[in-house]
Amino acid sequence: MALTLVLAPPLPALAQDAAPRALEQLTPEIDALFAKFQADAHAPGLVYGIVKDSKLAYVKGIGVQNVTDKSAVTADSRFRIASMTKAFTALAILHLRDRGQLRLDDLAEDHIPEMKRWIYPTSDSPRIRIRDLLHHVGGFVTDDPWGDRQQVLPQADFTRMIAAGVPFSRIPQSQHEYSNFGYALLGRIVANASGMAYTDYVQRTILAPLGMTSSGFDVTKTPQAHYARGYRWENDAWAAEPEMIDGAFNSMGGLQVSANDYAKWVAFLLSAWPARDGADPGPVKRATVREMAQGLNFVTVANRIGASGATACKQAAAYAMGWRVAQDCDLGLTLAHGGGYPGYGSHVMLMPDHGVGVFALANRTYAGPSAPAWDSAVAMDRAGLLPGRAVPVTPAVADAFAAVRAAYAAGTLAPLDGKLAMNFLLDRSAANWAAELAKLKAAVGDCPTAEPLAPTGAMSASFRLNCAKGQLDGMLLLAPTNPATLQALRFRVVTP
Repeated sequence: MALTLVLAPPLPALAQDAAPRALEQLTPEIDALFAKFQADAHAPGLVYGIVKDSKLAYVKGIGVQNVTDKSAVTADSRFRIASMTKAFTALAILHLRDRGQLRLDDLAEDHIPEMKRWIYPTSDSPRIRIRDLLHHVGGFVTDDPWGDRQQVLPQADFTRMIAAGVPFSRIPQSQHEYSNFGYALLGRIVANASGMAYTDYVQRTILAPLGMTSSGFDVTKTPQAHYARGYRWENDAWAAEPEMIDGAFNSMGGLQVSANDYAKWVAFLLSAWPARDGADPGPVKRATVREMAQGLNFVTVANRIGASGATACKQAAAYAMGWRVAQDCDLGLTLAHGGGYPGYGSHVMLMPDHGVGVFALANRTYAGPSAPAWDSAVAMDRAGLLPGRAVPVTPAVADAFAAVRAAYAAGTLAPLDGKLAMNFLLDRSAANWAAELAKLKAAVGDCPTAEPLAPTGAMSASFRLNCAKGQLDGMLLLAPTNPATLQALRFRVVTP
């Protein structure tokens, strides 16, 4: 299978302000974004936060948590986060997998016996795996309006619902379709596999270890002084939504948090990047957290959320495990999820390449503050507040680059003797390489200096040589041999 090698410039490609600004200088702009959202969305109140460098770097509450007593929203106000709960459910499933209590490729019916009698849409339909539920490819119909109102469903009624079977929207594993019902099934799997209630498992394995003492699923126990009451906006007035007790659909959207608590969750997730040696204190392994960012190949092309979406380059997006994952030209890898619920709207977006997360919680039905969250991230990027993590230059790459420079200076491959993979001279003879090097030297002359290497991994790098009559861009790719050898080398004259 042929591989196209792209010469990536070793110099930064993103335009930013001339000098990085401090976050404090940017907060008035961020405040204006959320204030406009609150007014336009008729949200009684909201709280938003920025997690950076493993801590809550900025948080602000605006408006009221209760329209009757006019109590102000604070970082301790507790909001239901709706579908942002799904990430907790996904991590609980992965934690059980790590403990050997289930496998992602287990059939869901092996953990929920009531599913064994289901009638699938075709005789060749694959039976639903746990993995399919995580990625919303179980074949169920999109059920946001209906699913949101199932929060209060008793567990016994949910058991009967499962046993009765469901109509399918499509063949399982054939296409992504968002399903709250599917994540409710995951909650049942957590309970059956762990031997305890879903809420207890999340509390013991995630919330308590992270110190999220103000978070939970039973809103009836929330102190009124911190309770952000949920409202809808209709007939030009706020109307209180019914308070929904904890029930069988809690795993798809029932968690309640404060901003101070939720920041601990965001900081923990971000701490999984980059992969590294050293202590791995948990409560879930860093590698497991990073696994949540793996989409299931039903990739879509999407506009970035927010004001820059129309002009920014398109995102390649997929649903991973409790997260919508996208590659963004400016922000890098992003994990995001919204939450819509009777009385609440929320949004979170993480930028693991930069160790930064933005989240916002509002107390109006389906008022998800996604646009100001993403606009805040873009503003931070333009202000130079999202520096990328440097990829280290490995000894193998450094050694290969030194030999490549020596070969260019000599005009032959002799300095690369013993460092070439077996394919290298089969792909292009030494004589042709000598002719190519001579042609390059005629164009740009000797190249006495080089810009810092731009590694694209531990076994590859782009480079730029500064020459007498111009510059050369190039890339080198090592082979999976021990010791590492050079399997590919490319040069390109930089045109003015």
